[in-house]
Amino acid sequence: MVQLIFRVFIPCLLFVSVNNAQAQKEIIIDDSLAANAVKQNVKMGSQGFGKIWKFHFGDYAVVSSKMGWTTTSSKSNLFNTKTESKTTEKFSFIMTNKVNDSARVNAANNIKVQTLKELQLLPNFYWGSNELLSESDNFSAYININGDTTETWGLFMNIVRGSTAKGSYEAFLSNGPRRIILFAASSDKEGMPGKPLPALGYKFVENESILGALQYLGGGMLGYNKNIVWIDDRLDEKSKLILAAAMTAIMQKKMNEAAR
Repeated sequence: MVQLIFRVFIPCLLFVSVNNAQAQKEIIIDDSLAANAVKQNVKMGSQGFGKIWKFHFGDYAVVSSKMGWTTTSSKSNLFNTKTESKTTEKFSFIMTNKVNDSARVNAANNIKVQTLKELQLLPNFYWGSNELLSESDNFSAYININGDTTETWGLFMNIVRGSTAKGSYEAFLSNGPRRIILFAASSDKEGMPGKPLPALGYKFVENESILGALQYLGGGMLGYNKNIVWIDDRLDEKSKLILAAAMTAIMQKKMNEAAR
């Protein structure tokens, strides 16, 4: 009987392990970035009370932070069949590099959700439906380097989805004259059927040149804590720090989403 259990269990375990290993793929990045950037695995550190995670990768580390209170308000109609909720999350942090430059980041995420809920009229008899009408996720982060308030970089990410809302996605990093677009990235190859739970991230592109990439979710069942950063080594130290700070803000945003 024991031998039978092992004969069944071991192949199943190997099958799961192989599939999980295959799923643990990284996002696909451009050859130019792969040739000019060092892959940097992100260390999460710890998260103290009222703090964000102590992200650390390469020459960049969060040295201080503050997690603001999450505020939520909601309203509904008379029979509670239509509800609307608004949630605001705020956090801030300071990140430094190897030459002791510092980036101060102030971030806020505003989430608005409208839903329909079915109404129970009699036992086992309901009227209406459960439906997500619209959900908007509006995230912003403002970045200053070495306390210089004459130049502020803004990271803006806006996602809208739902049955009655026209789906849209827009994300960019800008200081006014410059505009870096964030394109969604995954481990799925173009034109190939995607595997379950692919790795996900963003590519940072300016004037068709890829400056860096962020993986915020690894493929497979254990995708979190698989954060990876690539930043083009040919950039100046200030630009690298701006990208590192923006990527860190996104990673914290994603961690907040996972904790909801």
